[in-house]
Amino acid sequence: MSAQDYTEVDKKEDLNVLHGMGYAQELSRSMSRFSNFAISFSIICILSGGINSFAQATSSIGGAGAGIGWIVGCMVSGFFALAMAQIASAFPTAGGLYHWASILGNRFTGWLTAWLNLLGLITVLGAINIGTAFFFVGTFGGAFGMTGTPGEIVGFVAFITVLQALLNHFGIKLTAMLTDASGFLILATTAVLIVACLIFAPAIDITRLWTFTNYSGDAGGGVFPQSDSMGYLFLLCLLLPVYTITGYDASAHTSEETLKAAHSVPRAIVSSVLWSSLIGWVMLCAIVLAIPDLAAGAKQGWGVFFATMDAILPSWLKTLLYLAILIAQFLCGLATVTSASRMLFAFSRDGGMPVGSASLAKVSPIWRTPVNAIWTAAILEIIYVFLAQFISIGGTNIYTIVVNSTLVFLFLSFIIPIVLGMMAFGTEKWPNPGPWNLGAGLFKLFCILSVVGMVIIFYIAIQPPNDKVLYITLGFIVLTAVLWFGFENRRFKGPPIGDQIAKRQAAIRAAEVAVGEAGA
Repeated sequence: MSAQDYTEVDKKEDLNVLHGMGYAQELSRSMSRFSNFAISFSIICILSGGINSFAQATSSIGGAGAGIGWIVGCMVSGFFALAMAQIASAFPTAGGLYHWASILGNRFTGWLTAWLNLLGLITVLGAINIGTAFFFVGTFGGAFGMTGTPGEIVGFVAFITVLQALLNHFGIKLTAMLTDASGFLILATTAVLIVACLIFAPAIDITRLWTFTNYSGDAGGGVFPQSDSMGYLFLLCLLLPVYTITGYDASAHTSEETLKAAHSVPRAIVSSVLWSSLIGWVMLCAIVLAIPDLAAGAKQGWGVFFATMDAILPSWLKTLLYLAILIAQFLCGLATVTSASRMLFAFSRDGGMPVGSASLAKVSPIWRTPVNAIWTAAILEIIYVFLAQFISIGGTNIYTIVVNSTLVFLFLSFIIPIVLGMMAFGTEKWPNPGPWNLGAGLFKLFCILSVVGMVIIFYIAIQPPNDKVLYITLGFIVLTAVLWFGFENRRFKGPPIGDQIAKRQAAIRAAEVAVGEAGA
């Protein structure tokens, strides 16, 4: 849906849904259905996770990691996306996951989901921008005398994060324009990369895509420890698609800025996962087929993609592709700032943050964006990146430890409202579905499959060399229990429900007048 197709009836429907949940239209509702799709498609960004984590396929089971493992992992993410889309259609609000878990569960489940999602988004923003920094160092850094020292990485990340925050500050229309362009850039760059790999490949051996070869240990450049179990290694290769195909909750986080959100958001969630999965599979298969010697490529470990490009592509084409990939990765971080800031804003307007909630929930009347939440998210990410680059635990860099914990935190924040939705669907808490409706049977089936997927994700995320993730997750659970029962249970009120919504109508009108919302 475009702005030209957005009628007064549609606007009233969006306002009624939002007012019915106790919130004002403070953010600017100007994102089209395509823009809502593009922001999730940009965060998923197969040119970021798909390339930077490519070795998790080749250094586990070889070519089958891309040919088969990618499909299985994307199916797992797809189950989550379908279940989340059903809920998003019924409850289209900013910070969607937090709100869903609160409405379908209780204050505690909403509060826990908010912290899991917020921590996941801040740390994944750090992971994306650190990945972009190392990509820049490895491709263009030499021209600037950069060697990838911790100080250089922190400085580069701080620079691009400030730029991403600035672009977010100046309104969702600018952000949407850039993420729309990012969607087309990802498609075009991926198409060129696929064609180039197939044209310049020394030979094409299609059987690589379903051939299982044990490249663990030294044979895979030490990406995974040595193992003789192909089943175990197959599960580990799923880290590539599961880590890449995430971030589609961004469509839900920008619900209040999307035209006809109850219809547009669920479609955007599902389509962003579907198209990223399909296009990503073709891209990864093309890269696998282009590797001159698969055994030698796997032994390159994390450098397999760059070694392949160095071996087969003309330098001019490689430079152009690297430049396009770098821009796509930057825009991936830009979209993640949007997602993280909306989560922080939504949680804060219900008093979720222990301090500063009132400030973080403010919306600029000029730009119609939560500027304080945007800059807070950016600052927190820069602090995290600084600590991640300069501090290690037991000889392991904090970044390595936390980036794998991020996967667990994000998917836990997905599974909590999904399980609650499965139990609440058709009850007093959720009597009627939204306009995008799978039906009770299919919805609950995808919820169950999501639970199975969560078990798989947790298992593979805590395997060596990522075994510290288990202790971080357990430590987080203990910490949240202490904070909730010691402090937050008495302080945090949660989102408005029941009579509280009716009592907020005057405040809603005042908030809309303050930001100049038309028709307020």
